[in-house]
Order: sequence, then structure tokens, then C-alpha cells
Amino acid sequence: MIESDRELSSIMQELWDSDVNRLQPGKDYMISLQGKAAHSMPLEDLNDGAGSPLFTFVDENIFKKETFLAFISLLDNYVSDTGEPEIVTPEEVAENHKFLDCIIQSPTMKIAHKYLVEKNLSPENETKFKEQLYRIWFELYARKGASKPDSSGFEHVFVGETRGGRTVIGFHNWIQLYLQEKMGHVDYKGYSVDAHSPQPDENKHILALQFSWKDGIKPKGSIFIGVSPEFEIALYTVCFLSSPNERVKVQFSFYDVEIVCHHYNEKHIGTTYPVLLKYRKPAQ
Repeated sequence: MIESDRELSSIMQELWDSDVNRLQPGKDYMISLQGKAAHSMPLEDLNDGAGSPLFTFVDENIFKKETFLAFISLLDNYVSDTGEPEIVTPEEVAENHKFLDCIIQSPTMKIAHKYLVEKNLSPENETKFKEQLYRIWFELYARKGASKPDSSGFEHVFVGETRGGRTVIGFHNWIQLYLQEKMGHVDYKGYSVDAHSPQPDENKHILALQFSWKDGIKPKGSIFIGVSPEFEIALYTVCFLSSPNERVKVQFSFYDVEIVCHHYNEKHIGTTYPVLLKYRKPAQ
């Protein structure tokens, strides 16, 4: 196991501590883990380890906060099927910029920006930094097998995509999961756990799970739960720019986490998500 990156762990802790918009489990939201997901093949035969939704309650007043509002406005801007070219309207471009304008002002993103400037990885000028974020997250590129630009880091990680209509790829965001589940498009099929991973519970902010979306299945996904959009963009951007490794091990709060971050052409994020390695119980 790679030793956790001390310097990155330190900045992740700062990002975590500064995330004033993070929801509190049991107070701002509640989830119901239910059963363990099956991992047999073929995918059509997977048994449902959960008869009820994952989310039993979310205080939607949180979604009125500026960064959440700007984030949610982006979720309906994409065609989920890979291979289908994305048409970006001027309104959607404006929404992308509004979202970046919102998060750049957040304490979490300011910490990330300061760190990246100190490491000579990002421009100090805020406008130029925003341009860099736009390129990493919103610039379109052609995913495997596509002839025209059909994907972006943001779409893949936060919205989700389908491949061949049957497989869900990306989709590592709890807000999108909650909203799609509420609309009846997502069917939660249970939590994922293997011999080495810690047992999940309702109060942890990281969860591995299985679900179906539209007509496709996500056999195993991993997400942060309850964190703000600015926290995820800050954390993943720092990992993308500062680590050449596609997997980096960090420690923050009570979590030992591996952040998986695949680069696409060194310019864009291909995918990125957290994997919980260990949970250190809080002192009583």
C-alpha cells in the first residue's frame, strides 16, 4: 500500500475543515444502507439488496445555498449516452461560469487556489484560475470510441453517463444520486463491501454502492455523501494538478482514502472518485 501523502493529506484536512456547507448525517440528511449488493454476473441477474431508496431524508433548504443552486442548475445540461455529441448552448456556458464564479468565492476553493499557486500549479490571477478550472472540468473531449466531443470531466464525475445504454459510467455525486432517486430514475441496490474495505454505516461521508440509472447498471460506484460541491471540485482539482499518480492515498478527518483520478490527455479529468480504505473511530 502506498504511504499516504502527508502534504496532500494536510491540504485535504484544511479543505475538509473549511467546508462550512457540508451536511450533517442524521440531522441534515439520513440514508438507509439496507443490504449488501450482489456482484454476480450477468448484470441483468443482480439481486436487489435494498427494497427502499438510499435517501430517507434530505433537508432541501441546503439546496438553496448559492453553490448548491448553481451546481444543480448544471445537472440537466447533458446527454447521458456516450457517443452522442454534446451541444453546449450559450445558456449552459453561462451556467458553467456562474457555478465557477460561486465556488471560487468559497473558503474551500480559496484554500485550494492558494495551495496550487504556492506549488506553481495554478495562476494567481483569479480569472486565469477560472479558465484553468473550466478547461479541466467543462471542456468537451471525445471519450473512447466516440468521433466527436461527447464528454467532459464534470459530466462524467458529477452527472453520470451511459455506455451502450446498459452500463453506467462515472456518476460519483450524492446530490445527483439523491435527485435522480427522488424522480424515480435511480434504484439503489445495496452497499458494496469487500474483504478489505471497512463496513459502511449511515454516518460515514463515503459510501461504495450499486445502483441502476435509467436502463443501465452501475455495478460498483463510490461517492462522498453530504459534502458540498465546492469541496469536491477543490479536492479533485488539487489531486489532478498535484499528483502524477492516478491513485493518491490521503488521510483527513476519520478517513484513510484513496482518491482515484484518471487524467485525459493531461488536460482534463477522465474520472475521479474516493475509495474508503480505513475508518478511524472518533474518540468517545
